[in-house]
Amino acid sequence: MLSTSLKSVLHHARYFPLWSALTINRWRAFDLQSRALGTACGTVMRWFPPARHRFDREARRVFSDMKRSDRAKLGQRMGRQMGRTLFEIYHDAEFQTQHHKFRSSGPGLDALKAANAAGKGAIIVSGHFGQWEAVRAVIRMHGLESGAVYRPHKNRHYARRILAGIEAGGRPILATGRVGTGGLVRHLRDGGIISILLDEKYAEGVRIPFLGIDALTSLAAAQLALKYDLPMIPAYGTRVDDGNAFQVDFEAPIPHSDSVTMTRAFNDSLSARIMANPEQWYWMLRRWGVE
Repeated sequence: MLSTSLKSVLHHARYFPLWSALTINRWRAFDLQSRALGTACGTVMRWFPPARHRFDREARRVFSDMKRSDRAKLGQRMGRQMGRTLFEIYHDAEFQTQHHKFRSSGPGLDALKAANAAGKGAIIVSGHFGQWEAVRAVIRMHGLESGAVYRPHKNRHYARRILAGIEAGGRPILATGRVGTGGLVRHLRDGGIISILLDEKYAEGVRIPFLGIDALTSLAAAQLALKYDLPMIPAYGTRVDDGNAFQVDFEAPIPHSDSVTMTRAFNDSLSARIMANPEQWYWMLRRWGVE
Protein backbone atom coordinates (compact mmCIF):
# COMPACT_ATOMS: atom_id res chain seq x y z
CA MET A 1 0.00 0.00 0.00
CA LEU A 2 1.49 3.32 -1.03
CA SER A 3 1.69 5.94 1.70
CA THR A 4 -0.27 9.15 1.31
CA SER A 5 2.90 11.19 0.91
CA LEU A 6 4.27 8.88 -1.81
CA LYS A 7 0.95 9.01 -3.67
CA SER A 8 1.08 12.80 -3.52
CA VAL A 9 4.58 12.83 -5.00
CA LEU A 10 3.51 10.49 -7.80
CA HIS A 11 0.48 12.64 -8.54
CA HIS A 12 2.69 15.71 -8.80
CA ALA A 13 5.17 13.87 -11.04
CA ARG A 14 2.49 12.61 -13.40
CA TYR A 15 0.81 16.00 -13.64
CA PHE A 16 4.04 17.96 -14.13
CA PRO A 17 4.47 17.30 -17.89
CA LEU A 18 0.96 18.54 -18.63
CA TRP A 19 1.35 21.53 -16.32
CA SER A 20 4.60 22.40 -18.08
CA ALA A 21 3.04 22.19 -21.54
CA LEU A 22 0.15 24.40 -20.46
CA THR A 23 2.40 26.93 -18.73
CA ILE A 24 4.93 27.28 -21.54
CA ASN A 25 2.23 28.17 -24.06
CA ARG A 26 -0.10 30.24 -21.86
CA TRP A 27 0.87 33.53 -23.53
CA ARG A 28 -0.32 32.34 -26.94
CA ALA A 29 -3.78 32.69 -28.48
CA PHE A 30 -6.40 30.09 -27.55
CA ASP A 31 -6.25 28.13 -30.82
CA LEU A 32 -2.44 28.12 -30.84
CA GLN A 33 -2.34 26.83 -27.27
CA SER A 34 -4.82 24.12 -28.21
CA ARG A 35 -2.76 23.10 -31.22
CA ALA A 36 0.46 23.13 -29.18
CA LEU A 37 -0.94 20.71 -26.61
CA GLY A 38 -2.24 18.56 -29.45
CA THR A 39 1.24 18.45 -30.97
CA ALA A 40 2.72 17.51 -27.60
CA CYS A 41 0.26 14.66 -27.11
CA GLY A 42 0.83 13.44 -30.65
CA THR A 43 4.55 13.35 -29.90
CA VAL A 44 3.90 11.32 -26.76
CA MET A 45 1.91 8.81 -28.81
CA ARG A 46 4.83 8.47 -31.20
CA TRP A 47 7.76 8.24 -28.82
CA PHE A 48 6.43 6.99 -25.45
CA PRO A 49 6.29 3.19 -25.67
CA PRO A 50 3.63 2.54 -22.97
CA ALA A 51 1.18 4.90 -24.66
CA ARG A 52 2.04 3.61 -28.14
CA HIS A 53 1.64 -0.03 -27.14
CA ARG A 54 -1.60 0.59 -25.27
CA PHE A 55 -3.11 2.30 -28.29
CA ASP A 56 -1.95 -0.42 -30.67
CA ARG A 57 -3.42 -3.14 -28.44
CA GLU A 58 -6.85 -1.51 -28.50
CA ALA A 59 -6.86 -0.40 -32.15
CA ARG A 60 -5.65 -3.83 -33.29
CA ARG A 61 -8.89 -5.36 -31.97
CA VAL A 62 -10.86 -3.35 -34.54
CA PHE A 63 -8.27 -2.78 -37.28
CA SER A 64 -6.53 -6.14 -37.29
CA ASP A 65 -5.86 -5.92 -41.03
CA MET A 66 -4.32 -2.45 -40.85
CA LYS A 67 -0.55 -2.24 -41.14
CA ARG A 68 1.16 -1.58 -37.83
CA SER A 69 2.78 1.55 -39.25
CA ASP A 70 -0.65 2.85 -40.25
CA ARG A 71 -2.02 2.14 -36.79
CA ALA A 72 0.93 4.07 -35.35
CA LYS A 73 0.05 7.06 -37.54
CA LEU A 74 -3.57 6.75 -36.44
CA GLY A 75 -2.40 6.81 -32.82
CA GLN A 76 -0.45 10.01 -33.42
CA ARG A 77 -3.47 11.66 -35.04
CA MET A 78 -5.59 10.57 -32.09
CA GLY A 79 -3.04 12.07 -29.71
CA ARG A 80 -3.19 15.42 -31.50
CA GLN A 81 -6.99 15.40 -31.40
CA MET A 82 -7.18 14.45 -27.74
CA GLY A 83 -4.55 17.00 -26.73
CA ARG A 84 -6.68 19.73 -28.24
CA THR A 85 -9.78 18.34 -26.57
CA LEU A 86 -8.06 18.27 -23.18
CA PHE A 87 -6.94 21.89 -23.54
CA GLU A 88 -10.47 22.98 -24.47
CA ILE A 89 -11.97 21.16 -21.48
CA TYR A 90 -9.44 22.74 -19.12
CA HIS A 91 -10.44 26.14 -20.55
CA ASP A 92 -14.12 25.37 -21.04
CA ALA A 93 -15.34 28.77 -19.85
CA GLU A 94 -13.62 30.42 -22.81
CA PHE A 95 -14.34 27.55 -25.19
CA GLN A 96 -18.08 27.83 -24.54
CA THR A 97 -18.12 31.44 -25.73
CA GLN A 98 -16.60 30.70 -29.15
CA HIS A 99 -19.96 30.42 -30.89
CA HIS A 100 -18.46 30.91 -34.34
CA LYS A 101 -16.88 27.45 -34.09
CA PHE A 102 -20.14 25.53 -33.60
CA ARG A 103 -22.50 24.32 -36.32
CA SER A 104 -25.49 22.27 -35.26
CA SER A 105 -27.98 20.04 -37.03
CA GLY A 106 -30.23 17.06 -36.53
CA PRO A 107 -33.75 16.31 -35.26
CA GLY A 108 -32.55 15.65 -31.72
CA LEU A 109 -32.15 19.35 -31.00
CA ASP A 110 -35.83 20.02 -31.73
CA ALA A 111 -36.75 17.01 -29.58
CA LEU A 112 -34.65 18.44 -26.77
CA LYS A 113 -36.39 21.82 -27.01
CA ALA A 114 -39.80 20.13 -27.11
CA ALA A 115 -39.07 18.14 -23.98
CA ASN A 116 -37.90 21.28 -22.21
CA ALA A 117 -41.01 23.21 -23.28
CA ALA A 118 -43.15 20.40 -21.85
CA GLY A 119 -41.29 20.58 -18.55
CA LYS A 120 -39.62 17.21 -19.08
CA GLY A 121 -35.99 16.28 -18.64
CA ALA A 122 -33.78 14.74 -21.29
CA ILE A 123 -30.73 12.52 -21.52
CA ILE A 124 -27.94 13.31 -23.99
CA VAL A 125 -25.72 10.30 -24.68
CA SER A 126 -22.33 10.64 -26.31
CA GLY A 127 -18.81 9.31 -26.03
CA HIS A 128 -15.16 10.35 -25.84
CA PHE A 129 -15.35 11.34 -29.47
CA GLY A 130 -14.42 14.63 -31.13
CA GLN A 131 -15.12 17.39 -28.64
CA TRP A 132 -18.00 16.25 -26.48
CA GLU A 133 -18.12 19.60 -24.65
CA ALA A 134 -19.14 21.18 -27.97
CA VAL A 135 -22.50 19.43 -27.52
CA ARG A 136 -23.17 21.23 -24.24
CA ALA A 137 -21.91 24.49 -25.77
CA VAL A 138 -24.56 24.26 -28.49
CA ILE A 139 -27.25 23.38 -25.95
CA ARG A 140 -26.33 26.54 -24.04
CA MET A 141 -26.36 28.58 -27.26
CA HIS A 142 -30.02 27.60 -27.60
CA GLY A 143 -30.90 28.93 -24.16
CA LEU A 144 -30.77 25.62 -22.29
CA GLU A 145 -28.23 24.06 -19.96
CA SER A 146 -27.01 20.51 -19.55
CA GLY A 147 -25.36 19.04 -16.51
CA ALA A 148 -23.03 16.08 -16.86
CA VAL A 149 -21.95 12.84 -15.24
CA TYR A 150 -18.23 12.30 -14.75
CA ARG A 151 -15.86 9.75 -13.28
CA PRO A 152 -13.48 11.46 -10.83
CA HIS A 153 -9.81 11.17 -11.79
CA LYS A 154 -7.57 9.42 -9.27
CA ASN A 155 -4.92 12.13 -9.62
CA ARG A 156 -6.19 15.10 -7.61
CA HIS A 157 -4.44 17.65 -9.87
CA TYR A 158 -6.12 16.34 -13.00
CA ALA A 159 -9.39 15.95 -11.09
CA ARG A 160 -9.37 19.57 -9.93
CA ARG A 161 -8.70 20.99 -13.41
CA ILE A 162 -11.15 18.71 -15.21
CA LEU A 163 -13.96 19.31 -12.71
CA ALA A 164 -13.50 23.09 -12.92
CA GLY A 165 -13.58 22.85 -16.71
CA ILE A 166 -16.72 20.77 -17.08
CA GLU A 167 -18.54 22.84 -14.42
CA ALA A 168 -18.05 25.82 -16.73
CA GLY A 169 -20.02 23.95 -19.41
CA GLY A 170 -23.18 23.53 -17.34
CA ARG A 171 -24.43 22.23 -14.01
CA PRO A 172 -25.01 20.09 -12.08
CA ILE A 173 -21.86 17.97 -12.41
CA LEU A 174 -22.51 14.60 -10.80
CA ALA A 175 -19.89 12.02 -9.94
CA THR A 176 -20.50 8.36 -10.70
CA GLY A 177 -21.67 6.38 -7.69
CA ARG A 178 -24.69 6.18 -5.42
CA VAL A 179 -24.70 9.83 -4.33
CA GLY A 180 -24.34 11.06 -7.88
CA THR A 181 -27.12 8.76 -9.07
CA GLY A 182 -29.50 10.22 -6.52
CA GLY A 183 -28.73 13.73 -7.70
CA LEU A 184 -29.09 12.65 -11.31
CA VAL A 185 -32.58 11.27 -10.74
CA ARG A 186 -33.70 14.42 -8.93
CA HIS A 187 -32.33 16.62 -11.71
CA LEU A 188 -34.13 14.67 -14.42
CA ARG A 189 -37.41 14.53 -12.50
CA ASP A 190 -37.22 18.30 -12.09
CA GLY A 191 -37.03 18.71 -15.87
CA GLY A 192 -33.25 19.01 -16.18
CA ILE A 193 -30.97 17.91 -19.00
CA ILE A 194 -28.00 15.65 -18.37
CA SER A 195 -25.17 14.54 -20.66
CA ILE A 196 -23.60 11.11 -20.20
CA LEU A 197 -20.54 9.64 -21.92
CA LEU A 198 -21.56 6.04 -22.38
CA ASP A 199 -18.43 4.48 -23.90
CA GLU A 200 -16.46 3.45 -20.81
CA LYS A 201 -16.24 -0.09 -19.54
CA TYR A 202 -18.83 -0.73 -16.81
CA ALA A 203 -17.99 -3.82 -14.78
CA GLU A 204 -21.62 -4.42 -13.73
CA GLY A 205 -22.91 -3.80 -17.24
CA VAL A 206 -24.17 -6.04 -20.03
CA ARG A 207 -22.05 -7.27 -22.93
CA ILE A 208 -23.24 -5.39 -25.99
CA PRO A 209 -21.32 -5.08 -29.29
CA PHE A 210 -19.25 -1.93 -29.64
CA LEU A 211 -17.22 -1.53 -32.81
CA GLY A 212 -18.16 -5.14 -33.49
CA ILE A 213 -16.76 -6.51 -30.22
CA ASP A 214 -18.76 -7.31 -27.07
CA ALA A 215 -18.10 -4.70 -24.38
CA LEU A 216 -19.46 -4.33 -20.86
CA THR A 217 -21.86 -1.40 -21.15
CA SER A 218 -24.00 0.48 -18.65
CA LEU A 219 -27.75 0.36 -19.21
CA ALA A 220 -28.38 3.26 -16.81
CA ALA A 221 -29.16 5.92 -19.41
CA ALA A 222 -31.75 3.77 -21.16
CA GLN A 223 -33.23 2.62 -17.86
CA LEU A 224 -33.70 6.21 -16.72
CA ALA A 225 -35.18 7.21 -20.07
CA LEU A 226 -37.74 4.40 -19.82
CA LYS A 227 -38.56 4.87 -16.14
CA TYR A 228 -39.19 8.61 -16.40
CA ASP A 229 -40.38 8.71 -20.03
CA LEU A 230 -37.51 10.90 -21.24
CA PRO A 231 -35.93 11.27 -24.67
CA MET A 232 -32.50 9.64 -25.00
CA ILE A 233 -30.69 11.65 -27.66
CA PRO A 234 -27.30 10.69 -29.17
CA ALA A 235 -25.21 13.79 -29.90
CA TYR A 236 -21.65 14.25 -31.18
CA GLY A 237 -19.26 17.15 -31.70
CA THR A 238 -17.07 16.15 -34.65
CA ARG A 239 -13.97 18.23 -35.40
CA VAL A 240 -13.96 19.79 -38.87
CA ASP A 241 -11.94 22.44 -40.70
CA ASP A 242 -8.56 21.12 -39.56
CA GLY A 243 -9.89 20.79 -36.02
CA ASN A 244 -10.78 24.45 -35.59
CA ALA A 245 -14.58 24.06 -35.81
CA PHE A 246 -17.21 21.52 -34.73
CA GLN A 247 -20.16 19.95 -36.45
CA VAL A 248 -22.54 19.10 -33.62
CA ASP A 249 -25.11 16.53 -34.67
CA PHE A 250 -28.16 15.74 -32.52
CA GLU A 251 -29.57 12.48 -33.79
CA ALA A 252 -33.22 11.53 -33.42
CA PRO A 253 -34.11 10.21 -29.94
CA ILE A 254 -33.64 6.47 -29.65
CA PRO A 255 -37.11 4.83 -29.73
CA HIS A 256 -38.25 3.47 -26.38
CA SER A 257 -38.24 -0.32 -26.26
CA ASP A 258 -36.10 -2.07 -23.65
CA SER A 259 -32.82 -0.95 -22.05
CA VAL A 260 -30.61 -3.45 -23.91
CA THR A 261 -32.07 -2.67 -27.34
CA MET A 262 -31.81 1.08 -26.73
CA THR A 263 -28.23 0.86 -25.47
CA ARG A 264 -27.26 -1.29 -28.42
CA ALA A 265 -28.73 1.36 -30.73
CA PHE A 266 -26.50 3.95 -29.09
CA ASN A 267 -23.42 1.69 -29.36
CA ASP A 268 -24.16 1.24 -33.06
CA SER A 269 -24.58 4.99 -33.50
CA LEU A 270 -21.27 5.84 -31.82
CA SER A 271 -19.49 2.98 -33.60
CA ALA A 272 -20.53 4.43 -36.96
CA ARG A 273 -19.13 7.83 -35.97
CA ILE A 274 -15.84 6.27 -34.89
CA MET A 275 -15.42 4.23 -38.04
CA ALA A 276 -15.94 7.39 -40.10
CA ASN A 277 -13.36 9.33 -38.03
CA PRO A 278 -11.31 6.84 -35.99
CA GLU A 279 -8.70 9.42 -34.96
CA GLN A 280 -11.41 11.34 -33.09
CA TRP A 281 -12.18 8.61 -30.55
CA TYR A 282 -10.08 8.18 -27.40
CA TRP A 283 -8.78 4.65 -27.87
CA MET A 284 -7.00 4.59 -24.49
CA LEU A 285 -10.13 3.78 -22.46
CA ARG A 286 -9.46 0.02 -22.22
CA ARG A 287 -12.99 -0.39 -23.50
CA TRP A 288 -12.73 -4.16 -23.81
CA GLY A 289 -9.75 -5.05 -21.63
CA VAL A 290 -9.03 -5.29 -17.94
CA GLU A 291 -8.49 -2.21 -15.78
